[in-house]
Amino acid sequence: MKRTRSTAARAMVAAAVAVLALAACGFHLRGEATYTFATIYVNAPGAPVLAIELKRALNATGSAKVVDDPKNAQVTLDIPLVADDKEVLSISGAGAVEEYALIKRVGFRLHDADGNDWLPPAEISLRRSYTFSESEVLARGTQEERLLKEMQTDAVQQLIRRLQAAKKPA
Repeated sequence: MKRTRSTAARAMVAAAVAVLALAACGFHLRGEATYTFATIYVNAPGAPVLAIELKRALNATGSAKVVDDPKNAQVTLDIPLVADDKEVLSISGAGAVEEYALIKRVGFRLHDADGNDWLPPAEISLRRSYTFSESEVLARGTQEERLLKEMQTDAVQQLIRRLQAAKKPA
């Protein structure tokens, strides 16, 4: 019985230390996002997959309602650019690619119906690198797809945070 109690006590102490460490570093769970606007229209004609994920995130976490008609929106989020690029980072002595970098760029602008900028034109740029081997082509292709999906989710989260900082123009 002593072992069980001491093991349980150690687990409790470890949990308390972990909670204190998280509190000390400023970590907190993401709560509901609050915006200075009530309704938003997402205009991303060249990126329907990103637009769907962004609309879901806005509806799930925010105080603003996503509308389907720009006439009914207090603000419009234009996303004119979503680009995925791939660069070679390193090459072996034999000339084979060893490492790639994936780059996702998302351009955006938040404005009202009068054309006043709530957020001026800006760009989110994300980079991820991964190693490549000719013997693992299928696995690396899957890894690349997963990284691009994660980058898209990161871009959506960054857009959400930037939208929280939007201010009505004076």
